[in-house]
Parts: sequence; structure tokens; C-alpha cells
Amino acid sequence: MSILARLVVGLIAGFLASKVVNKTGEGLVLDNVLGVVGAIVGGFLFNQFGHAGATGINLYSIFVAFIGSVVVLLIYHLVFRRRAI
Repeated sequence: MSILARLVVGLIAGFLASKVVNKTGEGLVLDNVLGVVGAIVGGFLFNQFGHAGATGINLYSIFVAFIGSVVVLLIYHLVFRRRAI
């Protein structure tokens, strides 16, 4: 998958996952970064279970990246938990 395709899929997946995890999003740049990292993590996780990872700009790849982005966002929130004052 090309870098441009990873960015597009990562942006979509990161945006959707951030809306599901904390309902407000993390910002455009952080959503994109976490989405691309999530696409990589999602591809790795799906490969470990015997399925194909992200393969291009399609619904399956967005789903794989979305699952990976949710995992990455949950870990991100566990590590960088912000306390209300």
C-alpha cells in the first residue's frame, strides 16, 4: 500500500476511532498520526490472527485501521491520562 493510501486510510480511521473513544477527537494532526500508527498495528494484529492487513483504500482496510486505531488510542489514553482540575 502506498504512503498516500496509508495517510488517507489512517486519517479516516483515526478520525472515526477518536470519535468513538473520546467523542471529541484529538485534533487533526494527532488523529492522523494515531490513525497511521493504528493502521500498522491493525495490520499486524490481523496478520497474527491469519487475516490480511490493510491492502488499499477500501472498507476492509479502513476497518483494519479503525480496530488498530482504537487499540492505539486506548493505550494512548492510558499512558497520557489527563486529569481534570
